[in-house]
Amino acid sequence: SKMVMLNPSDSIVDWVLKTVPTMGAGWCPPGMLGLGIGGTAEKAMVLAKESLMDPIDIHELMKRGPNNRIEELRLELYDKVNALGIGAQGLGGLTTVVDIKIKDYPTHAASLPVAMIPNCAATRHAHFVLDGSGVADLPAPKLEDWPEIASGGGDGAKRVNLDTVTPEEVQTWQPGDTLLLSGTLLTGRDAAHKRMVDMIDKGEALPVDFKGKFIYYVGPVDPVRDEVVGPAGPTTSTRMDKFTGTMLAKTGLLGMVGKAERGPVAIQAIKDHKAVYLMAVGGAAYLVSKAIRKSRVVAFEELGMEAIHEFVVEDMPVTVAVDSAGTSVHNTAPKIWQAKIGKIPVESA
Repeated sequence: SKMVMLNPSDSIVDWVLKTVPTMGAGWCPPGMLGLGIGGTAEKAMVLAKESLMDPIDIHELMKRGPNNRIEELRLELYDKVNALGIGAQGLGGLTTVVDIKIKDYPTHAASLPVAMIPNCAATRHAHFVLDGSGVADLPAPKLEDWPEIASGGGDGAKRVNLDTVTPEEVQTWQPGDTLLLSGTLLTGRDAAHKRMVDMIDKGEALPVDFKGKFIYYVGPVDPVRDEVVGPAGPTTSTRMDKFTGTMLAKTGLLGMVGKAERGPVAIQAIKDHKAVYLMAVGGAAYLVSKAIRKSRVVAFEELGMEAIHEFVVEDMPVTVAVDSAGTSVHNTAPKIWQAKIGKIPVESA
């Protein structure tokens, strides 16, 4: 979420276009942007959040045309944000937003509070009325309403055995490569990283050997019924950036798997240690879990979902997001797509 107090003469469009690229890919684009304009600072934030509850209707607005300034602003931002070329998961592409939502409110003539909240397209909306007549009846969705999902990662995917992979093999991977991971994958996110780095700083031995291993930034949901593990989608990797240098230098870790981009500090550490960062698909936690064949807690059980787990995975799809030379697709791909989009001819109705 972002909030700014603009001057009344400032451009809301310019602020949005300057701000969206700084938000990274942790919000799992393509998605929606909710904007709140006016009121006080806190009112603008509430408006932005409320706007995200509106239905996705930008396609209808494009068809009929705008009737007021807010609708004009929605269309302008929709076109210009997509022209940034950020794309799905921040890897570059035509579509960064599927809708722009805006709510406004009267404000003081000398101020212009603007808030913006991004939200992934996986947002679930449920509308209901509590009338006290009895137990709620929620019809089950029809699975045929969803398309069949092809697995396998495509023709160019490389299969990787995590139990035998070598540093030399890791250094052959290129930015944008699709890999299918099989073998042993350790997990750890915020709390586990904090504890491990504290232990390293104190000279204490870690309860898990990371030498030659990969760590997955995830806090899996507990399994139900016959599940091996519950939804196990990646968490935003930038929160682990401050731990990356120590983990790579002191544990023999080969690489990391997470969501979205890495910051400059982490990228430099990856380059220095010739490691690698792989990106799993954000917003697809259930699908990721289907690649996990075994799961057990191996350390810090008291941390709950943040405990260190040992997964055995089979054909888990990931993308090389930062290679061993420190090249990040989140830095290179949007620029390429921004140039491509700029060359697409505009057709007038």
